[in-house]
Amino acid sequence: MKRSDINKIILRSKAFIEGNGYKLPPFVLWSPQEWETKGHEYDEIRENALGWDITDFGSGDFTKVGLTLITIRNGNLKKDDNLKPYAEKIMVQDENQVTPMHFHWNKVEDIINRGGGIMKIQVYNSTKDEQLDEVSDVTVNIDGCIKTVPAGTVLSFLPGESITIPSYLYHSFWAEGGPAMIGEVSKVNDDNADNRFLNPASRFSEIIEDEPPVYLLCNEYPEAR
Repeated sequence: MKRSDINKIILRSKAFIEGNGYKLPPFVLWSPQEWETKGHEYDEIRENALGWDITDFGSGDFTKVGLTLITIRNGNLKKDDNLKPYAEKIMVQDENQVTPMHFHWNKVEDIINRGGGIMKIQVYNSTKDEQLDEVSDVTVNIDGCIKTVPAGTVLSFLPGESITIPSYLYHSFWAEGGPAMIGEVSKVNDDNADNRFLNPASRFSEIIEDEPPVYLLCNEYPEAR
């Protein structure tokens, strides 16, 4: 992805999120120059990958396959003194832009439509060899209501509605009727080791530096001075 495109995506997403009444924490809006002044007191942000995360999942076409994420809080299971067994994200899914089919080996998450368009989620069970189970029914928890639906069902969520995604449940999501602001509340998030994509995908995109960044991505912070 080009840095110029990432900058545009971030600024557009920021306006959309704030337009839906969601207030971002200060560190999300620090400039690259401000980051150069931050010491070890902010290591939790660096080590737990808080902040902006723009990905096209290696597709080369962000408009069709991609997602904008901001990790607001996150724990770190690699640390013995980890105090946070949870994570929270706010995401922007553009209309008809798909997050590819995947599951998590460890993470359990609630995915919530926080505002905007309709959130669509397709669900499948996984087989023992971690492939797509296209036969068995899927049990889902939608806002505390347990339902059983056929494999491959596409569920619709209006703003305020949500679904719980347990480990090993394949899911893909997109927005209809305009972009959707999507929340995620989950166990500790580890995007380096806890994503099983049905088809090969890159979680973090390679960046072509054609202009300076407006904001740094969560894997770009400079080391503390």
